[in-house]
Amino acid sequence: MAKKPEKRSWAEPFKIKVVEPIKMLTVKEREKAAKEAGYNTFLLRSEDVYIDLLTDSGTNAMSDNQWAGMMLGDEAYAGSKNFYHLESNIQKYYGMPYFVPTHQGRAAEHMISKILIKPGDYIPGNMYFTTTRLHQELAGGTFVDVIIDEAHIPEAEHPFKGNIDLKKLEKLVKQVGADKIPYISMAGPVNMAGGQPFSMKNLQKVYEFAKKHKIRLWMDATRAVENAYFIKMRERGYKSKTIAEILLEMMSYFEGIWVSAKKDLMVNIGGFLATKDKKVFEEARNMVVVYEGLHTYGGLAGRDMEAMARGIEEMVQFDMIRTRVGQVEYLGNKLLSYGIPIVRPIGGHAVFLDAKKFLSHLPQDEFPAQTLAAEIYIDSGVRSMERGIVSAGRDPKTGKHRYPKLELVRLTLPRRVYTQAHLDVTAESIAAVYERRKSVKGLKMVYEPKYLRFFQGRFKRLK
Repeated sequence: MAKKPEKRSWAEPFKIKVVEPIKMLTVKEREKAAKEAGYNTFLLRSEDVYIDLLTDSGTNAMSDNQWAGMMLGDEAYAGSKNFYHLESNIQKYYGMPYFVPTHQGRAAEHMISKILIKPGDYIPGNMYFTTTRLHQELAGGTFVDVIIDEAHIPEAEHPFKGNIDLKKLEKLVKQVGADKIPYISMAGPVNMAGGQPFSMKNLQKVYEFAKKHKIRLWMDATRAVENAYFIKMRERGYKSKTIAEILLEMMSYFEGIWVSAKKDLMVNIGGFLATKDKKVFEEARNMVVVYEGLHTYGGLAGRDMEAMARGIEEMVQFDMIRTRVGQVEYLGNKLLSYGIPIVRPIGGHAVFLDAKKFLSHLPQDEFPAQTLAAEIYIDSGVRSMERGIVSAGRDPKTGKHRYPKLELVRLTLPRRVYTQAHLDVTAESIAAVYERRKSVKGLKMVYEPKYLRFFQGRFKRLK
């Protein structure tokens, strides 16, 4: 009699209908491509990449229902019916009565920063994100990290490393005054911390703090569904609740949100700003006309808004989000079995390699995470991205490098794109680089743009 398996296998809740061929270059060809790209994976040609784990932003596979919706695009300049479908779903699933569409998330970041921030303001948040902090700084503000200390420790097994430290928040208010804080900025899960969520309990405490001090509370809700999933799986009292119910409760504590629809909503382009504050909405609606397009399309085609509206309905399906996070967990556990140092617990949208431990012989000035991302590409054609000293940029006041405690390489899984076999290839490649890690030499930056240098910076190998 056959032995019953201890744990039953599960499979993705979809089947493949269309395929896109990919190719594998030779090692010599990848060496050449990496050098021509200045050892920056952002500057590689996508056709030279075998497995693309650079980002999950706009790289997801849309469903047949979303593609069908694309054919129903109302491309009227004003008053597209797709705008009203999207508006209805944002109200239903996010609980926000007012919304302004944008071409992607950073356009919404730009608008809310210009609307709320005055020169000399301070914006506390649960760890910085690159574009968010830059927009805050360009508006004259200063970002202040108030995330819990465990978030800066890769091996710490805290289930909610995205939580805000209320003592740090209180300290900032005492130092600068509540009137100098236009809003508290929360993200979940926290990208730069390794895709780590915050708990509902922590959010409730932050909400009460903000209410007491009359400070606004806003959220980068780009991956809010992943945060809702972790609350369901890890926090007491939420196991029986649906993802949609948890998402709606989360949103009830925020005055407004900005969203890159290219993640949770599983579309190739799009974003939005949504709020309960009519005054902020009116300002954003006027501003979007200047920077993006009319307030009923915001730089998007009608078909894009229809795909977003349908993506909202799909993103809250439990099987879909379980599969999404499950793939990340599979890759993370595979790497742990090889002894690879990664951020723990395993995050929601990506596995983050601890480059400081992986390439422990390289000082941070030699860009270990940037180096590791380049080495992985050369080994196998797998493209990842740096999240360390390069992404942290320079202090605008001193002009010197910022030295983050976390020096990471992000392996980001697009939704509904890759199979388990692709993840096995990725893990085996990283294990191979780990075997020869002591022979890896660092990099020197030879070109640095003014803003967001991780996108366009160029490097050369040290001898």
